[in-house]
Parts: sequence; C-alpha cells; structure tokens
Amino acid sequence: MSEVWSGTWVTERLDVRLVDADGGSPRVADLAGLAVRRNPRRAHLVVSQVLGKHVPADPHTIYAAGRLLGLRAAAVLGAETDPAAGWDTRDFDEVKVPDGPPLVVGYAETATSLGHVVADTFADADYLHSTRRSVPGVALLGRFDEAHSHATEHLLLPADADWLDRDGPLVLVDDELTTGRTAQATIRELHAVRPRDRYVVAALLDLRTAADRTGFAALGEELGTRIDVVSLAAGEALLPGDALERGRDLVAALDVPQPPQRPGEAPVTRIDAEWPAGLPEGGRHGFAAVHRPTLLDTADRLASLVSAGLPTGNSDAPVLVLGSEELMYAPLLLARALARHRPVRFSSTTRSPVLPVDTPGYAIRTRLTFAAHDGTDTDKPRFAYNVRGFDRIVLVVDRTGDSPALWEDGGLVAALRGVCQGVTVVVIPDLRPAVTRATDPQEGTR
Repeated sequence: MSEVWSGTWVTERLDVRLVDADGGSPRVADLAGLAVRRNPRRAHLVVSQVLGKHVPADPHTIYAAGRLLGLRAAAVLGAETDPAAGWDTRDFDEVKVPDGPPLVVGYAETATSLGHVVADTFADADYLHSTRRSVPGVALLGRFDEAHSHATEHLLLPADADWLDRDGPLVLVDDELTTGRTAQATIRELHAVRPRDRYVVAALLDLRTAADRTGFAALGEELGTRIDVVSLAAGEALLPGDALERGRDLVAALDVPQPPQRPGEAPVTRIDAEWPAGLPEGGRHGFAAVHRPTLLDTADRLASLVSAGLPTGNSDAPVLVLGSEELMYAPLLLARALARHRPVRFSSTTRSPVLPVDTPGYAIRTRLTFAAHDGTDTDKPRFAYNVRGFDRIVLVVDRTGDSPALWEDGGLVAALRGVCQGVTVVVIPDLRPAVTRATDPQEGTR
C-alpha cells in the first residue's frame, strides 16, 4: 500500500469514514480506499485494492483474496480448512464440505471473477454469475435489481434451465455488502426457483450497519432456511447526512469536460486465442467444475504466446492485463500465468462512473472514457481507471466485444494506444449456449 491511505482525500472532504468491527483482521482500510461516484444515488465508492476492477493489483494477491474468502465460506459449511493459508500462497488445495459441493453464484460486473475464484476453493463446485448482457435465445431464469448501482438490472441466463436444480448449499459472492438488500433479493429469487436448506453470502467487505445485520436472519426465518455471512473484513462506512450533496458539489467542481483525446500511436498486436471446443470463457451461462483444469491449461498456453510477443528490452516494467467488464476470470488466469515471465498487474474496464482526482490519498487517479463495444447499453460510456503508466497493456475481450466500436476512434483500443508503448489485444471466443456442455471439454478446438 502507499504511504498515504487511498481514502484520505474523500474522508477529508466528504467526512466518509471506514471503521472496523471489533477485532477485525485484516482492517477494512487494508483492503479498500475511497473515491467519489458520479451517481445520484450514492456519493462515495469503496474501491477495493484486491478485487482487480478499478485498481491494478498483483494477480496472485487478487486470486489469494478470492481463495481466502472461499475458505471462510467453506469453514462455515463445516469443511476442514488450512488456518495457515495466507496472502502469499500461490496454490491452494480444493476443500470438500459435508453436504456436498455448493453451487456458487457471483454478481456482475465487479464480482464475476471473485465468484469464480471462490468456486475454485471447493472440490466439484459449479459456478454461475449474473449478467447485464442479454443473449437472444437464452431463457431468463431470474432477474433482480441493485438499486444503488449505475446499472441496476441483473439477469440469470444459464444455458441449462436445470442449473439450480441440485442438492447442496448455495454460496452467493459479492465484493461488498453495503446493506445486504441486493443479496436478500437474490436469495428470495433463487429460493423461489429451487428451495434449499443452506445459503452462504460471501463478500470481501461487510459494511452493513447494525440495523442491516438483522436482515438475513429475518429472511432465513421467513423462508425456512439458514443464511450465513462471511467476509475478509467487516466494519461500517460512516457518512454525514449531507454526503450526497457534498459529492455532487465535488463532481460539479472537478469533473470538467476534457478535450477529445487524440488517437494514440502505440503499435497494436492482435491475438485470436486458440480455444478448446465446449470450454466456457466464464460463468455467464454456467461454468462446470470439469471445465476448470482445461481453462487453467489454456491460460498457460496463451500466456506463453503473449509473452513471446512482448519486447524484452524492459522486462522489469510491469505489464497490465486488462479484462473487459464481466470478462475478468479468464484474463485473471492469463495474468497469473504471464506473471511467471515478467511483473504483471491486473484490472478490468467498468461501467461505473467515478470522479478521477490525480492526487495521493485518492483511489481513482486517472480515467479513460470510451464507447461501449459489446452491443449492450451502447448509449452509455465505459471506463478504465488507473491504467496510465504501464509500458505494455494486454487487453482481453471476448468475441462479442470484438466489435468495430472497440477499434474505432473513441474506442478502447485507441484510448489505450495513447497511454502506453504498445497494446496486445487478445480475443477469446464467448461460448454460445447452444454448444455449452458440462462434459470433458478436451475434445477438439474451434
């Protein structure tokens, strides 16, 4: 971490403070900083340092955070876990829980990769994440809203309509619990489709107030089920009554329109990844446990190919691997594998509009704004934060995101060309549900 905590600037101006629960370890401030949202519903943004979304971080640290969270979920489900597992751990053993492998469900867009990594913790655990990208021909299993978000609607689109119809507990993963209401709405929606006896809500940060902490117990009693909550750090965000007004004033004063960015001149290399047939790139339509080893092997081979194309003259300069919105897990695995060859940081683009302030003590120092390129909400811009200062950037997009808007002036590739010395664009196929299968995906390539 930097010498100045990356929430200091917001605390001084908005009087927003992150306080720890008694005996909390790690501390909330060890895992997150603060920024100001450009959002009429909430003034501040808690910016995780270990999520790999807004702040580039060591991919091993990001992966370790997810596995440690998974171990806490496993422990509450009765598994024997390694109490010595720590942040510097590179490899984790899978654990088994007495009631059988859980189904893990993560949230778009910030927790798609986090949910995947939590699922990696459990032997034979399958995974599904919500999405904001509707897919023609895929039946909608469920829908719920995240009221405070910049993009409220979540869709559940498993390729298999019976994805939830299985025994065992369900682990619901998010990066932050603020009130718990979104998770409660999700449990209510999922329970209506397929009731079960156990739920675990797992979040990197649990920032619910004392009043909000009663919500899951009440819901569990209503539904006749048990709901446990685990986190890496717990505390509360204390806000003054005028925080929203103060935030609006800061945005009005500091978020001045920037002149159009001149197209960059950095060279661009494109890699169309070789990808095994039947292998999902993520959990949008369901990711079965049997797919996990194949994706790890595929990421290793892709990392060797990417590394061979990077210049060797400044091999000590960190490379940024940049995921795109919901596509975070496969790029994270690529970043971990690439880190065997050279220093690497990982983050992802986002829909979340945040005020950038280039000063110590603030979590979002720089912002790139670019056009949407995956065909959803095309009238709304997308953002990449804190990506300046890297010599090379490896951008990973899926086939749907590899659209003309990605490459045109005003698109992400042009923006990245203006802030680094070279861009590598890796395109991986997004599995179409018509060919999704939970069998061995080793057969053939496409």
